[in-house]
Amino acid sequence: MAKTAKSELPEVLPEVCVDHDKEKYHIEIELPGVKKEDIDLEVGEDSLCLRAPKEDAVYSACYSLAHSVDTGDVSARFDNGLLTVKAAFKHPIKVGVKIPIE
Repeated sequence: MAKTAKSELPEVLPEVCVDHDKEKYHIEIELPGVKKEDIDLEVGEDSLCLRAPKEDAVYSACYSLAHSVDTGDVSARFDNGLLTVKAAFKHPIKVGVKIPIE
């Protein structure tokens, strides 16, 4: 197989476990072989995207979140190859109101 002039690492999907309680998401993402400073993590109201290179590949993924989150209340911790993200749900300002029909 011929080598191309530009060498790119293959992209792989990391193993992910998503759980939640009444207040927030608890997301665990396995990133073995990655350094904390190399993780690029972004959370939007309805998405979580990450990119994390390691020696022989790049972990890359974007996930849609079923419930909107408060982007100001998100925390992340990386320990021994496991990225743990906690994201609080965005509470709706107003609940639907029943409208009488004339």
